[in-house]
Amino acid sequence: MRAPIGNFDTALPAPDALDRLTAPVAAALRDWQGKTPADRIVYVDTDPQWADTAVFVKHYGAELLERSANCVVVAGKRGGETTLAACLVLSTTKADVNGVVRRQLGARKASFAPMDTATGETGMEYGGITPIGLPDTWPLLVDSAVVELPYVLVGSGRRQGKLLVPGEVFAELPGAVVIEGLGIG
Repeated sequence: MRAPIGNFDTALPAPDALDRLTAPVAAALRDWQGKTPADRIVYVDTDPQWADTAVFVKHYGAELLERSANCVVVAGKRGGETTLAACLVLSTTKADVNGVVRRQLGARKASFAPMDTATGETGMEYGGITPIGLPDTWPLLVDSAVVELPYVLVGSGRRQGKLLVPGEVFAELPGAVVIEGLGIG
């Protein structure tokens, strides 16, 4: 199969690549309940040596820079309680953690979660965290610009491999809240 965006040697429907994904991502695809069929989500094999964004887009396609999104885990704190959440923003922006995210979580303080917390709580590798397969109890804050794209390149749960996902899928995921202006300049 040919990938809908980018230039990848290996592309296949994600449900056919469950053995290449982390357990939470594979489980989410196996038990898929979304309106968009799971086989529209595409797994593409990538080399971790080209993981740096500038090198990645040079190797796999310059158009991917504008069609990629980063998923980051954040921690909101209020009154001694911590709420973990994920934010999905275009890779050309950064999540407004101290403004939009903090207010959305009702937190006094919000920051990026420590790496060991992010990987331990998601069951995914650092640098490969993806919205598909996150804990169902977490808020998933999604920038509206991501949802508007026909296909978006995101992590696969591992450093090797990526997922190409129709933008509309992110609004269908458990805990998803679509927010205009989540990603800033």
